[in-house]
Amino acid sequence: MMNAVFVTKPEAVAIVDARDKAGILRALSQLFADAWDVDAQTVAEYLEEREKLGSTGFGRGVAIPHARIPGIARPIVALIKLQQPCDFDAADGMPVDLAFGLLSPENSGAAHLHALAAISRLVRDENVHNSLSDAPDEEALYALLTNVADRDAA
Repeated sequence: MMNAVFVTKPEAVAIVDARDKAGILRALSQLFADAWDVDAQTVAEYLEEREKLGSTGFGRGVAIPHARIPGIARPIVALIKLQQPCDFDAADGMPVDLAFGLLSPENSGAAHLHALAAISRLVRDENVHNSLSDAPDEEALYALLTNVADRDAA
């Protein structure tokens, strides 16, 4: 569990070898499918559709692909760390090494925006950002997310 704004779990965190934006979106879609029992193809379509509106490359090596999709009850998150940074058309031009995927219920307005803001705050914290980028494995990534959530809840 992450915090009250969105939920994640150990199965929704992975280190992957993706070489481009399409590969990142495919990897996130599959991770969502495996961890949250949603349809990977549906997730991919919604993430790709959102990406056509403008890059979700947040900057500083982070992307936050997100979409509102039918069939889920509350915002859920998946995180991938890339083995090698790659281009994601981010506004700052920097390659991405962390991608937080966010899926929210189709009709969620404020909840989706609050979850995006929570992820944004998380990755703007220099110590958290560096720790996530330096994490050696999925277990360490998840532990960092959990520790940050616990700290922020206190």
